[in-house]
Amino acid sequence: MNPPCGRCNKPVYPTEKINCLDKYWHKGCFSCEVCKMALSMTTYKGFEKKPYCSMHYPKTSFTIVTDTPENLRLKQQSMLNSQALYKEDFEKNKGKGFSVVSDTPEMQRLKKTQDQISNIKYHEEFEKSRIRSDAPPPENRQDFEGQQPNQERCSQPVGQVRPAAVAPPAGGKRFQAIYSYTAADADEVSLQEGDLISDVEQIDEGWMFGINQRSGQRGLLPANYVRPV
Repeated sequence: MNPPCGRCNKPVYPTEKINCLDKYWHKGCFSCEVCKMALSMTTYKGFEKKPYCSMHYPKTSFTIVTDTPENLRLKQQSMLNSQALYKEDFEKNKGKGFSVVSDTPEMQRLKKTQDQISNIKYHEEFEKSRIRSDAPPPENRQDFEGQQPNQERCSQPVGQVRPAAVAPPAGGKRFQAIYSYTAADADEVSLQEGDLISDVEQIDEGWMFGINQRSGQRGLLPANYVRPV
C-alpha cells in the first residue's frame, strides 16, 4: 500500500516519492510552508517536521536550558557572588549617604529642645556626682548641716540682692525655674534659677506659655527648665 503525502495526503508512488522528516512527499508537494518554493534534499530546513526555505526558516527567540545539578550549582554560585559584591559596595558606601531635612521653624524648635534636654541631663549628672563627692561622713553630717546656713550666708556676694518674686494671681498654674535660660527668640521668656512663672499653659511636650513674675515677660519657655510648685 502506498503511503499518503505529508502535504496533500494522496498516495505517493515510488517513482515520485521523497522520504524526509519522517514523512513521504510528492516531489511537487515538498515545498516551503510559507512561500511554497520547491525544495530538494539539499535546500530544505526542517522545523517541527515541516520543510522551510532558508529565508522563512523560523527563528527561535530563546533556548531552553536543562535544569541539571551543574546548572543549579552555577546559579547558586552566581547568587553568592552577587550578594558578596552587594555587601562590599554597602560597606564602602556606608556612612557616605545622607538625607536632606528641610530647616523649618518646627525642626529648629525640636533641635533646640533636644539640645536643652541634653544640657539638663548633663547638669543633673554633674550635680549627682558633686553631691556624692561632697557628702560628709555619717558621723560629721549633723555638724556639716548645722554649719551649712552660715556658710551660705558668708558665700553670698556683698551687695548682690536677689529680686523678690511677685505672688502670681490666684487660679493659675505656678511653676518655678530650676535652671537659668536665655531667650533665643522674641516670643520666648528668659529665666533665672528660682523665678516664679504664673498662668502657665502647656503648649506641647517641650514648651509652655507663661508669665515670669520677676520680669513681667510673657511668652514661651522650655518645660524641662521648670517644675510645678
